[in-house]
Formats: sequence, structure tokens, C-alpha cells
Amino acid sequence: MSEKNYQIRLKSRPKGWVSPENFDYVEAEIPDIGDGQVLIRNLYLSVDPYMRGRMNDAPSYIPPFQIGEVLEAGVVGQVIQSNNPKFAEGDHVVGMLGWELYSRSDGSGLMKVDPSLAPLSYYLGILGMPGMTAYVGLTAIGEAKKGETLFVSAASGAVGSVVGQLGRIFGCHVVGCAGADDKVAYLTQELGFDRAFNYKTAGQVHKKLAELCPAGIDVNFENVGGEILEAALWNMSNFGRIVLCGLIAHYNDEKMAPGPRGMGLIIQRRLKVQGFIVFDHMDLGMEYIQKAAGWLKDGQLKYHESVAEGLDQAPQAFIGMLKGENFGKQVVKLD
Repeated sequence: MSEKNYQIRLKSRPKGWVSPENFDYVEAEIPDIGDGQVLIRNLYLSVDPYMRGRMNDAPSYIPPFQIGEVLEAGVVGQVIQSNNPKFAEGDHVVGMLGWELYSRSDGSGLMKVDPSLAPLSYYLGILGMPGMTAYVGLTAIGEAKKGETLFVSAASGAVGSVVGQLGRIFGCHVVGCAGADDKVAYLTQELGFDRAFNYKTAGQVHKKLAELCPAGIDVNFENVGGEILEAALWNMSNFGRIVLCGLIAHYNDEKMAPGPRGMGLIIQRRLKVQGFIVFDHMDLGMEYIQKAAGWLKDGQLKYHESVAEGLDQAPQAFIGMLKGENFGKQVVKLD
């Protein structure tokens, strides 16, 4: 056990794109624990698109990060001291903790995880919030059915890659887009997408979607927004469902972008457009984890991670993820 803790704190709020100057890497003391508390040695840290919104001083479904305070993320760690009867020394846990090497917790929101079931980092991805998000969005919001056409944007990312594979398991015709040829090949050759394309080189995206989804899109699982969302909107089938999971194309906008053209199609084609937050559906999330463990074991679900080494690399890993530089789920290995 190191004699010091190290932390990453929010130094300033970004204007437009996040930069390394928005973060402080500082040395701190390892916290003491009191009654009911545990000390956790953090092992893996997740960086996710929603964190960009928390860097702004604006109300949302989750409070913003505060200047000078330790940033927060999904973390997998090991309990090394415990004054809480629910957790023993040696337990592996996942929860919302700090961007730091050691975290103190009263146990709220912590969940024990089994390192023999899957690698620990999987509990931040395919067996964690991204995987649960994919399942909740596709089942509760998208109501995907066998034989329907599913389109997934940012399809090689942490959420999108699971959405596409679940769609295949459910019997959908699955089409995805990504921003690099190797990612497109991964979607079709390894994850089982029926068709995929590179949106950066495809030309007019709405025409590409019309080519790949000639019968129209029944479910659009939207992670990007902007041009991609507009293209999907123009290709939706009657009574189609647009699942708004994320709008990463707009997270670094300094001015609010106008909505997509073609909004009248929502009326004409009787479309459902719904956003969702996975935390509102935790019963389904837990249902997913039980199913996903089996799907991983029998090979129906596959998983890819981008792993950065060291806490000091977390800011750059976060920035790279926002720019689409990661391949699969982006995590930071801390020890």
C-alpha cells in the first residue's frame, strides 16, 4: 500500500473542448475511516461521455463537478480496511468513487463483484453501466423485436457495441456506423453486425442508410446526434422508435446547436422519440447482468477495451474518448 494518495481534481470548467489544463493532479493523504466506513484501493476507473456534462455548472440529472474537488467516476476497487459489517477486507466492489488511488466510502452505492466471473474491468463496461444502458434502452425504450431493423450510431463504443450484439441475439437486422475502417471491420467480422459503414468516408450519411436499410429503420439507438441523428430520422419506418441515449457530437459545443431538420417526420411516421437514464431502470439493469454473464460465457457477447495505464493518464483518456480515439470501452488501470 502506497503511503500517499493521488487525486485528479477539476481545476477549471472547459469552454468548448476539454483540455489537460482543466485538471489538477495532486498528492493527498490516504483518508482515515470511521464507523460504518471502508477504505478502498481503486483498481480501474471508467471515463464516460456523460462526465463532460458534469464539468459544466448547469443543472442536470446528476450534480455538476465542483472546482477544486476530486472528480467522480465508476470505479472498481478492493476493500483494504473496513468498519462496515456489509464489507470485509479483500472484497472487490464497484461504485461511484473518486479519480484517486484510495477512496473512503460509507458503503452507499457500493456493490460487491466476483472477480472469478469476469475480469474486474468488465464491471465498468459490459457488466456495468454501459452494458445495462444498452439493455435498458433496447428493451424498455426501443422495444426491439425479432425481424426489425436496428441502427446503432457510435456502434464500436462501450454502449453501442453491446446494443448491436443484443440486437443480434434478439433477432434484429443490425446496422451500425463508426469513425474508422478497423472499427467497421470489428463490427461485422467479430460482433456480428449485418452491415456497418464509416460515417467519415460514406459521403451523404442519409443515402448510405437508405442503401443499408432499404425497408427503413425500426429502432434507432442514438449515441451521437447531429448529422447522424438527422440521417436516421429521414430513414425511419412508420411507428419507429428513436432511443436517445447520448449526443456526443454536441457535448463540447459552446453554443446550443439547432435541432435536426425533418422534425415533421416524427408526426408523419408516428415515431416515438424518448430519452432515458439507466438509473431509472435498475431492476432491468440487474436482470441484464445475470443474462450477460451467461452470454459472455457461451460467446454470444464479445467485448473490447481500451486501457490507459496510470491515474495521471485519466484526463487524456477522457479527452481521447470524447474525440472517438478509443476502441471499445475506455478504462484507466490504476495499479
